[in-house]
Amino acid sequence: MSKDERLYQRQRADLVDELRLKGIRDERVLAAIGKVPRHLFVEPALRYRAYRDEALPIGLKQTISQPFTVAYQTMMLNPKPDEQILEVGTGSGYQAAVLYEMGARIFSIERHRALLERSKEILQTLGYRIVTRHGDGTQGWTACAPFDGIIVTAAAAEVPKALLEQLRRPEGGRPGGRLVIPVGDGRGQIMTHIACTGPDTYEQQQTHTFRFVPLVSG
Repeated sequence: MSKDERLYQRQRADLVDELRLKGIRDERVLAAIGKVPRHLFVEPALRYRAYRDEALPIGLKQTISQPFTVAYQTMMLNPKPDEQILEVGTGSGYQAAVLYEMGARIFSIERHRALLERSKEILQTLGYRIVTRHGDGTQGWTACAPFDGIIVTAAAAEVPKALLEQLRRPEGGRPGGRLVIPVGDGRGQIMTHIACTGPDTYEQQQTHTFRFVPLVSG
């Protein structure tokens, strides 16, 4: 292991400790954060800041989310091994990598082709087998639905109906799929968890306020 890799490993461990102190209690989530090399998902000039708990620019007015936000959304989604998860907004690819480390099967959509190509290359180099496509994430991914979980990494003014329709319905005692999405305007969004409880019924829970880039359709 090189000197730089040892440094990044120590910084990841420190980040995990920081997230634990900030209230992330799911050890599976923390273990995944501790494995993913976040420095490879940011611009080389910003790698010295990769393991600080802050969002960083990745181009095209997009950001790699703050590690606490990634951990919080992942904890809310609570992905299980082999579950089928849709990510709306591939961005840097970091959130998808964290979900993959938890054993889920990840499908990810990105509307910015240049970002998608870059993130695909990083994910493939690291051995993360994530299915991606360029498109409008507000419409979900009908061909691969239903999903056990859907996570949205951009701010929605309202919950897209297509995403609700692509959640798995409860069956045989197995609970339905769930959606984690920040909902609100440019001043801030409330992280929202929606669970499918029947063919057209849902339970919603709202938690804390965050700041995301806007979710854009079309």
